[in-house]
Amino acid sequence: MSLSPRSVLAVGGVFLGCCSGVVFLELLVKLDPGAGNLVTATQFAFIALEGFIFTSKFGRAKRVIDLRSYVLLVAMFFLTSVCNNYVFQYNVPMTLHMIIRGGSLISNMCLGTLVLKRRYRISQYISVLMITVGIFICTYYSSQEVADHKDYREVDIFWWLVGVLLLVLALFISSYMGITQELLYRKHGSQCAREALYYTHLLPLPAFFLMHDNIRTHWSLAFEGDTYRLPLLGLAVPLFLLYLVGNVLAQHLCISSVYSLTTECSSLTVTLILTLRKFISLVFSIVYFRNPFTLYHWLGTVLVFVGTLMFANVIKAPMRAEPQAEAVKQD
Repeated sequence: MSLSPRSVLAVGGVFLGCCSGVVFLELLVKLDPGAGNLVTATQFAFIALEGFIFTSKFGRAKRVIDLRSYVLLVAMFFLTSVCNNYVFQYNVPMTLHMIIRGGSLISNMCLGTLVLKRRYRISQYISVLMITVGIFICTYYSSQEVADHKDYREVDIFWWLVGVLLLVLALFISSYMGITQELLYRKHGSQCAREALYYTHLLPLPAFFLMHDNIRTHWSLAFEGDTYRLPLLGLAVPLFLLYLVGNVLAQHLCISSVYSLTTECSSLTVTLILTLRKFISLVFSIVYFRNPFTLYHWLGTVLVFVGTLMFANVIKAPMRAEPQAEAVKQD
């Protein structure tokens, strides 16, 4: 597989941006588990500002898609982001968070069958079954860790289940959002993807005013925590703010690189690279942050990622080759 120089840069941006973004997010969560809305609002504001300057050309560029078409897309994107952030308050560890979100092929296949009437290969059904089993194993043994904790109470496992259900809900909403985007791009052309990225971050900004109390509270907490003295300048800056800046910049690099990669490489290559990125993020989280991870968690993780590679046809299932006519577009 030969990659052009732009593709190589995009791959490097995906690994650097997405992996470092996960690291900064976990550092933020460890300092303040309830700061998810603050982090998300900051990300949205930064990407919207960048889009206003470079995509919208300070409002002078003409839109390809009308604003009404963005309403459902924006609502789903906002709801997914909020759900994914709230789960950290419900005893859901970062490792389980990444594993469940790595199971997006399950929701994509379900909605692709129901909404787009797609047919899938037998090997793809097998891979999705592997992913489902892997997620079940990780979820079950994570719940055992919560139940075995010395401070365990019934309310703890209840809120843990609420967090898992929020993750699953966000997973399906995100998949339906992907289908909505695909239909929009099919109608207006893929060149409007950058425009969609801009408006999906710009339009939800007013909704964060509904959470202003929560955001203001955690913004205040950011200045009450540990500080870091900047070299040369000698200025003491809250550690939370440094991690927040790192997360926002990494998130922007991640999203921009994924977009660039989709314009340079096939969907198969993109799927493989993103799968490897998720696996590296997971392993780094376990090793660096010393998260609890049993042999059963490793089994579930292997099933999830091997199943993902099988779905992308990177790993062939042990069966006879299927007729080319039955091949379908992969999500």
